[in-house]
Amino acid sequence: MTSGAPPSSITALLRRWRDGHPDAEASLFAHVYDELRRLAGGRLRHERTDHTLQPTALVHEAWLRLAGAEPIDWQSRAHFYGIAARLMRQILIDRARARLADRRQGGVRIDLTGAVDEAAVDHALVDVLAVHDALERLAAVDERRARVLELRHFGGLERQEIAEALGITERMVKRDLVLAQTWLRRELGLPDRPDPA
Repeated sequence: MTSGAPPSSITALLRRWRDGHPDAEASLFAHVYDELRRLAGGRLRHERTDHTLQPTALVHEAWLRLAGAEPIDWQSRAHFYGIAARLMRQILIDRARARLADRRQGGVRIDLTGAVDEAAVDHALVDVLAVHDALERLAAVDERRARVLELRHFGGLERQEIAEALGITERMVKRDLVLAQTWLRRELGLPDRPDPA
């Protein structure tokens, strides 16, 4: 994951924002906007083809939720992007639920090819709510593995960044990804495939 500003300056801006400096929020937004938009675009590419949410709107909605939340004790740039990814995921889940409530039928689907098997040729489409529910079930038995998978799939973080965000080793991240991806595929009824994580 790349950003226009060095990680240390983003971390410094995050801390200034947390501490209530008046110029920090606008400065931080300017520094992270392109990366947030890239993350949002990546997430939306996995959504159904007829979705109406655009990357810019997803970024702005996530930012509004961040800005309206209680101050967060930001640990690092990776921590920030992890939280932003979780908010984007929640926004997509909320929209999927609203759409299902309106239609009272399925049809809200997400392409999990990149999440569970980047080498897969088939584009397995599964219900976005089924993915959310499966991640919730995984979190109930193994919260760390669920977070690792969430940060990889919804956050687009690399193994090193996930390790930094969660305070674990890269080796643990790799192992957790393999196990969590295998678990998720089975939960969703998808065929097992080897994944390099």
